[in-house]
Amino acid sequence: MTSLTCFAISATLRFTEHPRRTFIRLLQVKTPRDIRDMVLKRIFRAVIMGPPGSGKGTVSGRISKSFGLKHISSGDILRGNINAKTELGLLLKSSIDQGQLVPDHVMSRLILRDLRAIEQSSWLLDGFPRTVTQADSLDQVYSVDTVINLNVPFHTIKQRLSSRWTHLHSGRVYNIDFNPPKEPGRDDITGELLVQRDDDTPDTVTRRLKAYETQTEPVLEYYRSKGVLETFSGTETNKIWPHVEAFLHKKLSVLNQRVA
Repeated sequence: MTSLTCFAISATLRFTEHPRRTFIRLLQVKTPRDIRDMVLKRIFRAVIMGPPGSGKGTVSGRISKSFGLKHISSGDILRGNINAKTELGLLLKSSIDQGQLVPDHVMSRLILRDLRAIEQSSWLLDGFPRTVTQADSLDQVYSVDTVINLNVPFHTIKQRLSSRWTHLHSGRVYNIDFNPPKEPGRDDITGELLVQRDDDTPDTVTRRLKAYETQTEPVLEYYRSKGVLETFSGTETNKIWPHVEAFLHKKLSVLNQRVA
């Protein structure tokens, strides 16, 4: 075994959460180039935060497409489990039907279960964590490389949400001003009717934004204290995105240089 190969194996094991499993995989490769590719393929884990209507879904989609991160939406996971009537889905539905917040331990168990299924992949987590307890649960299992926070003025969000229409079954969201459906009033994929949710009315939006601020400010402070929080401010997604993209290019370049 060459010194280059030994160095590559050592570097790979130093940055993996499952050294024994990774070592076995390394023994199966045939050439130093195979090992180099494994070393340079650094797993990257990110969280995106922002109030409802901040453009989080749009930015998440662009990150996923540009950087190859798997977009993990807590909302999609919730809907999937509720529709499938899983054990956790029934617990979720019970809490939601009673107008209660989903308990932290239930949310953490649900999200972490899905993350374990893709633990060798880079991902972008959207909609979780929403409390410090959830953030701590995530931190005990995975090291988050960066937290992207979208800071959009509340008055801008109120204007956006008044123009927002939703496909209820999938959760797909459209905005008649900057992300309209191909056919007015209908979902692009299914052709089914779109609706304006009750919680997108001005009074409800105001309450939701205040609740978001109260709930998530401690989470932002949690990640700020860890030095991984990066905030992007603006009123237009298309103007915020280039800054997010440039930051991620730089962040990934630095991390890969450390591994190499």
